[in-house]
Amino acid sequence: MPTRSERLDALPFTREHGRLVVGSGIGWALDAMDVGLISFVMAALAVQWDLGTTTLSWIASIGFVGMAVGATLGGLLADRVGRRQVFALTLLVYGLATGAAALSWSVGALLVFRFLIGLGLGAELPVASTLVSEFAPARIRGRVVVALESFWAVGWVLAAVIGYLVVPASDDGWRWALALGALPVAYAVVVRRGLPESVRFLESRGRHDEAEAAVRRFEAAAGIPAPPASEPPSEPPSDPAQPQVERSEPRAPGPRALWGAPHATRTAALWAVWFGINFSYYGAFIWIPSLLVADGMDLVRSFGFTLVITLAQLPGYAAAAVLVETWGRRATLSAFLVGSAVSAVLFGRADTETAIIAAGMALSFFNLGAWGALYAVTPEVYPTTLRATGAGAAAGFGRIASVLAPLSVPWLLDAGSGTTGLFVVFAGFFTLAAAATWGLPERAGAALNES
Repeated sequence: MPTRSERLDALPFTREHGRLVVGSGIGWALDAMDVGLISFVMAALAVQWDLGTTTLSWIASIGFVGMAVGATLGGLLADRVGRRQVFALTLLVYGLATGAAALSWSVGALLVFRFLIGLGLGAELPVASTLVSEFAPARIRGRVVVALESFWAVGWVLAAVIGYLVVPASDDGWRWALALGALPVAYAVVVRRGLPESVRFLESRGRHDEAEAAVRRFEAAAGIPAPPASEPPSEPPSDPAQPQVERSEPRAPGPRALWGAPHATRTAALWAVWFGINFSYYGAFIWIPSLLVADGMDLVRSFGFTLVITLAQLPGYAAAAVLVETWGRRATLSAFLVGSAVSAVLFGRADTETAIIAAGMALSFFNLGAWGALYAVTPEVYPTTLRATGAGAAAGFGRIASVLAPLSVPWLLDAGSGTTGLFVVFAGFFTLAAAATWGLPERAGAALNES
């Protein structure tokens, strides 16, 4: 009789898969909306509160400090208490903190709230991608995870629309924008009640009845009759003469296992990719609206340019979703990172409005396609009992770069590098990440490792 994991891998894409992707994706989009909004809030506060670039860089970076902590802790918790539980908790945390940030009365208060927001945001992304990857059929798993990641573009576009329409509308526009970011509080209830728990996680914790019910739910959606009732493997009869040892629930391995055999090389490569892509992505996209204003554009025009550039994220995801199953994870990820490097150089050298939009759209296309491929490969690197821990640790390490990048922008600009030199630095990090992809395993179409 096939295992539950094999039964899941044999399924077609069903309405239950669609509900899982959309349900997780809405949370993902709300996450992106919150991250994207801060770039518009920064540009507005620079004018209203007369803030310098150093202060603005801390407003951008402090949220990523929280994300680094949240990603690591979220992964550890998800391997112990479940993917769905942690996903719902993260939505609640960052939704409440975002609503509170709208009431910020000083830079210090805003920094505190941004850190708390980051805790929830950082934990959500690796947990959601792990949950979806563990339900997706093996032959289309990469495509399904990229589809999940594409909701990031939806959220970022929504942030750009809010930034364009709401933030410049009044002196309190940035507060109303952050207030809209509190929507995840309500959605956390939907996640907790509507999404299934990972079958692989349930089995790893000995909760076989719940795992069987989840598999049958997906089989019923595919019109597959329920198989005969199955029981977990029976144990050999005990010997009355032998002392009985009380059984305990299986324990997930700790983060040290990431650096033991056979995971150390893969972990090093994965962390390098996460670091490089985070540094360049957040260094560029968090600062683009403010850089355009500094170059002479007014606030509304800067936000309009950013909105147009952001729209190119969607076809980038679509291309990556196709290529991860045809070219494979590594080739797709590497190619899109190289495309991001070239686009960054072109953006830094752009000196006309047409060139800025064209290079910015290319940067959006390739960079977000690379993110889709990265989220597809990350859960495939580790076995079930270490999967969320490994994904969270890689994301957490990457967030260190997302902290450093916004802080480095004022320093690089003041050092005389200018916009051109700044984006050449970003291109260098994209290139390093592209090289590191070849240390990752290629598991396109293969079943997830269970142990």
